[in-house]
Amino acid sequence: MSTEKQFDVVVIGGGPGGYIAAIRAAQLGFKTACIDEWANAKGGPAPGGTCTNVGCIPSKALLQSSEHFEHAGHAFAEHGINVAGLELNLGQMLKRKDGIVKQNNDGILYLFKKNKVTFFHGRGAFAGKADGGYTINVSGPATDTLSAKNVIVATGSNARELPGAPFDEKLILSNTGALAIDAVPARLGVIGAGVIGLEMGSVWRRLGAQVTVLEGLPTFLGAVDEQIAKEAHKMFTKQGLAIHLGCKIGNITKGENEVTVEYVDSTGVAQTATFDRLIVSIGRVPNTTGLGIETVGLQLDDRGFVVVDDECRTSLPGVWAVGDVVRGPMLAHKAEEEGVAVAERIAGQHGHVNFNTVPWVIYTSPEIAWVGKTEQTLKAEGVAYKAGTFPFLANGRARALGDTSGMVKFLADAATDEILGVHIIGPMASELISEAVVAMEFRASSEDIARICHAHPSLSEATKEAALAVDKRSLNF
Repeated sequence: MSTEKQFDVVVIGGGPGGYIAAIRAAQLGFKTACIDEWANAKGGPAPGGTCTNVGCIPSKALLQSSEHFEHAGHAFAEHGINVAGLELNLGQMLKRKDGIVKQNNDGILYLFKKNKVTFFHGRGAFAGKADGGYTINVSGPATDTLSAKNVIVATGSNARELPGAPFDEKLILSNTGALAIDAVPARLGVIGAGVIGLEMGSVWRRLGAQVTVLEGLPTFLGAVDEQIAKEAHKMFTKQGLAIHLGCKIGNITKGENEVTVEYVDSTGVAQTATFDRLIVSIGRVPNTTGLGIETVGLQLDDRGFVVVDDECRTSLPGVWAVGDVVRGPMLAHKAEEEGVAVAERIAGQHGHVNFNTVPWVIYTSPEIAWVGKTEQTLKAEGVAYKAGTFPFLANGRARALGDTSGMVKFLADAATDEILGVHIIGPMASELISEAVVAMEFRASSEDIARICHAHPSLSEATKEAALAVDKRSLNF
């Protein structure tokens, strides 16, 4: 028997957007609850959403482990480190990944307790409107009924399936199955050359798989600056990823232990490829299944996203939505910023998210990171700009690391010198991009970065040198 529990704010979903929104709401003095249904192998709560459980965190764990394995097999000898009898213990690698996921799950539960957020393990769904607010039912290990005047929907997204080829997570894999393959496949197919496809393809290639990537678009990484994308394509191909662009996928047939993909290549020739495992990474769709939107009339758009305004307000008073379930980039850090902003707006403050300074990262090797406009976008918009690049080949720290691939690229307004975009491919690009984000948030010029003292030797000197190159006065290249 359930009794209604009253809160000021109820958050449905405990991923990056949801758990951060709940914590910030509690910090602002609201009686807050967060509902999340993710469960670990033992059935216990596993908050953190796709990002923590089958996305950002476990993929980075496997990327790191597989990079160590590849370095031990191919790069250590150059450093004078000889490794004999190198063996892969995939079970231990996956166990380490699972342990890191659990540490993050437990960390979120600790943060809920620390900030006095009441956590409910189960699925949250709208049950109706009541007393100027909403009733939320929780179904799961225990049944509860909650009420609140403010509800934040943060239910995330799910992997998009190919028609006629549903995920079974054994032969046809989403990101979930791609992170849990129990033996290195000899032949791995990847449909989609986006972030997930390239990251997972890189993991299993390093561990010994022959990886073939089939991409439907005629261009590689179309959202990335064209110069950077061309460099990335060259490097990934050299590493051993077989990347085929402009493919039209046809029938996908499952056998007992293999998958056959029929497709038409970019020249119009019909092709057939057979794989031991097939990863499908063709994007993600908003998750509103079982949310009870029909009971309260929550508006969705024609693609299934919850309709929100610029401040994440939905069509219903007091109901907000953040993260993958709304418009904008499907990025964990974007969801977090929206979660904070919404909690502050509920409190009457002026929460703010600047979509123009949201960084993007692909955690391959080399890493790819960018913020702001690409060169092709500036050309299309008719914006006069100046560009400056600096290769890591000329950076002392990169040479010492033994990783001199890639470059830093600055794009600045031709008249004002304001930084319009920064694009990096190379070592630790995910960390280096933060300087560019800060600079753009404060509307800095390339000259500002060029005049700032950077530590020597450091990878960040490549950022300074690229800024200097905007004015054609790079000092080390």
